Amino acid sequence: MASWTSEKSASATVIVEYLPSGDGTRKARRPPRIQWTWRTWLMCLAVVTLLFLVVSISEKVAQHFLGPRRTKDDPLENWGKPGTGTEELAWYPTDFLRDVVPLPCHSHNDYWRKVPLFTALYAGCTGVEADVWLRHGDLLVGHDTASLQASRTFHSLYVNPLVDILTRQNPSTDFYNDTRNGVFDTDPGQTLVLLVDVKTDGDETWPWVMEQLGPLRERGWLSYTENGQFRQGPITVVGTGNTPFDLVVGNKTSPRDAFFDAPLDRLEGSGFDATNSYYASVNFWDAVGQVWWKGEPSEAQLKKIRTHLREARSRELVSRYWGLPAWPIHVRNRVWQVLVEEGIGMLNVDDLDAATKQDWTKPGTF
Repeated sequence: MASWTSEKSASATVIVEYLPSGDGTRKARRPPRIQWTWRTWLMCLAVVTLLFLVVSISEKVAQHFLGPRRTKDDPLENWGKPGTGTEELAWYPTDFLRDVVPLPCHSHNDYWRKVPLFTALYAGCTGVEADVWLRHGDLLVGHDTASLQASRTFHSLYVNPLVDILTRQNPSTDFYNDTRNGVFDTDPGQTLVLLVDVKTDGDETWPWVMEQLGPLRERGWLSYTENGQFRQGPITVVGTGNTPFDLVVGNKTSPRDAFFDAPLDRLEGSGFDATNSYYASVNFWDAVGQVWWKGEPSEAQLKKIRTHLREARSRELVSRYWGLPAWPIHVRNRVWQVLVEEGIGMLNVDDLDAATKQDWTKPGTF
């Protein structure tokens, strides 16, 4: 085969391949044109998509290792650095949770979070839950005995961090000298419910709970009742599980600064109200029934829900169902939506991101 040569025309240079013919002459054969079939278009689309993914991944990797791209004239780039005149303006004074909006959601089994307490607060939850076990002269936090560790205590995971947070939220300055600010800057009057689920013997364990709440009590940060009136503080302590009701209402602290988790499905004709209780909770499956693939409570189940919530409201108690369906996702979302529409006091949540950062009210969300 002859080598490649070129033929020039007035408009362009064309590469031509010459092939020998039978009569001794050479005939030019131009390259075949591309046939644009659906397979060709599909291949081009795949190539473009691959290039887009490569560029996107490269940018992500670069940002991860090199940090986000900054413009040359970013006025905030040196904010708070020495010599800029903004050293004392580096941070908002009560910096913790200054842009988090509190929501009526309860962080169920909060100690399972990657960072207990803080993960729930950053999601905006106004309720957290700690399962406590009295072991070797201390209150350990965990779901069962296999998960207990000496370093994971009621003090270390909840009491001490709350003291630190509220100390920063309630500074003593020429402009402020009070103790009423809660953990949320966007709503300093919002209380945080600390639900203490007692797993060991209640009569023996509850006094330990009350004693370990001392640092919060001494600073005036606990909600309390006095002369039959509820006084809300930054933290509202509620006992559940094996917590004995008689020990809660007979609490020797004055004023009384702990409350009971009343049975939501057995409020009618009972003595539970805002003077002795705060939450009114029950297992959804046991009290209402299972919601299957169709995705929403039946009329009979709705009637039960409405009765429960009406009884709680009449006693000024915060209603809460635990044991809600977690899967399928569209069923969970629909149950959440129904409960909110019916006026649930606190939405019990396991998936914090789904509850606080996604639009789970969207029809058909899966």
